[in-house]
Amino acid sequence: MAEFTGERLIPGEVDIDLLNEHMARYHFAVRLARGKRVLDAGCGAGYGSAELADVAESVTAIDIAPEAVEYARAHYALPNLAFEQASCVELPFGDGAFDLVVAFEVIEHLENWRGFLQEVRRVLAPSGQLIVSTPNRLYYTESRGPHGANPFHVHEFDFDEFTRELREFFPHVSMFLENHIEGVTFQPHDAGHTVEVRVDAAEPVPDESHFFIAVCAHRPQIGNPTFLYVPRVANVLRERERHIAKLEGELATKDEWLDKAQADLAEFDREHQKLLEMFREQKEELEQSNRWAEELNVALGARGARIDELQEELARDQENAHQVVAGYNAKIAALEQENREKTKWALDTEERLTAEIKKIASALERTTASLEQTEAELQERSAWALRLEEEKRQLEEQLNMVRASRWVKLGRKVGLGPAL
Repeated sequence: MAEFTGERLIPGEVDIDLLNEHMARYHFAVRLARGKRVLDAGCGAGYGSAELADVAESVTAIDIAPEAVEYARAHYALPNLAFEQASCVELPFGDGAFDLVVAFEVIEHLENWRGFLQEVRRVLAPSGQLIVSTPNRLYYTESRGPHGANPFHVHEFDFDEFTRELREFFPHVSMFLENHIEGVTFQPHDAGHTVEVRVDAAEPVPDESHFFIAVCAHRPQIGNPTFLYVPRVANVLRERERHIAKLEGELATKDEWLDKAQADLAEFDREHQKLLEMFREQKEELEQSNRWAEELNVALGARGARIDELQEELARDQENAHQVVAGYNAKIAALEQENREKTKWALDTEERLTAEIKKIASALERTTASLEQTEAELQERSAWALRLEEEKRQLEEQLNMVRASRWVKLGRKVGLGPAL
């Protein structure tokens, strides 16, 4: 359920004049919304979006608050009206998506309001328009009086600043001053077809105006008429009478509060007298406590002298300790120097032994290679000797065979054959 907080208006939950003040801005915009694609940025409860949808081709209404969007969807369902939850500084629409953007009482709530104007310029068609309103900071601050700054507003504008900032984004800006003023109507009982309006000429004073409304565009705009909105339900005198009755009721309540406050004040005075008596008793007790404190200070002074003596003894002990520590530090430094020298000797010895071991290893490698070569030659010569021995044996066998041959023996007898 949406709740009226003073910033988000809910029809039926607010004074009718306050509702008319908000509806007037939407009726101002309806004149420029006919047959167009409209974006209502910061639509709130959606009542103004429904007014725009009566004449627009389509209306897309956005608000950052989910409860506002939920309320609007439930109360203003129209075929050409869509409500979406979205941020005004991050509009989820394509470039040039709208012909008209309205943003009533929104810009003062935005920390990044320049980012909002940048986004509006992006989503507007080249011939599109922005209608934006904001309260006059000078009048609004004065009207709030002792209530202080509005906690919902981040940045409020005066006329010059509002105009200047809008022209940073739109080259053509038409400024209007919105004021909730008194008027008198003469309306025929039988409905007529024409309306005549007289607005007395007066020099507009921006600093005294209630609200500023600007119509911004990229191209020059034609016409700059005064717009007068007379709501169907509006009776300023009756509303004032109701307001006066309400104030009288509040005054009676405050009188009751005043009577009660006076009774409370009398009771407070009696309590005050009791407190004074208690104060006098406590003062006497305090004086006794002060005398006891003085005696205690004397005792503390004697103890302080003893503490000074102990501190001097402690200082001497610390000096002796420093000397002992200095001696130990010197001995440690000497031992460290000796350790460094021994370490250097060990490292040098290790380096020398490593070099000699490398030399011995190299000589052993050469000796091993020579032995392997000698062993190979020895094996080769042994094999050669064995072959010679085998050949010798074979020759001896052949020689024995020849010697044993009868033919050889016969040839030797007759002088033939080889000499063996």
